[in-house]
Amino acid sequence: MRRVCFLLKVRQERLAEYRECHTAVWADMLEALSAAGWHNYSLFVRDDGLLVGYLETEDFAAAQAAMAATDVNTRWQTRMAPFFESLDGAKPDEAVRPLQEVFHLD
Repeated sequence: MRRVCFLLKVRQERLAEYRECHTAVWADMLEALSAAGWHNYSLFVRDDGLLVGYLETEDFAAAQAAMAATDVNTRWQTRMAPFFESLDGAKPDEAVRPLQEVFHLD
């Protein structure tokens, strides 16, 4: 299982609304993530908008591709895009750049 961590930046003035959206993630989005191989997936956000995402998956590229092929992901990413800074026209899931893991205590 590969551990994947990434950073994004939520617009500070939209933080409350972003948090609210994640209190009730659509059921079909949750099902799609699980079916695509996204496990132990968490999002953490600081008050300045720094977002840290973490997930575990067998094959991250395959998990991303499986999500990209779903209609629910297209709708969710379109809904979430206005919350983020510096996407340069990409959807949030397209802007994810995994961090290099340098240490892990099992």
